[in-house]
Amino acid sequence: MIAAIAVTATAGMSTSAWARLTLDPPPARLAQATQPLQSSPGAQNKPAAPAEPSTTGQRPHETPPQPARPDADAKDAGAKPALPPAPAEKTAPPIPAK
Repeated sequence: MIAAIAVTATAGMSTSAWARLTLDPPPARLAQATQPLQSSPGAQNKPAAPAEPSTTGQRPHETPPQPARPDADAKDAGAKPALPPAPAEKTAPPIPAK
């Protein structure tokens, strides 16, 4: 019986809302257009865009690539690693061999 009352009440509310929207539609809302763009003062004297840089697309050859972790000889010579050591919580324990 409670379920029947709930279904009837829900149907009545949705029918009432639908009738209200159909018979008395909300007022029309119009979108506001933006103002036309205006050029800034003195824009006629300025170039439209900067010139494209002239690149060859090649990697520079002056500096050879360096490893992120230097080997033992480089460490003895004073080289520092390019990357800091990983934090302890991100270092996994070693996997045991089977």
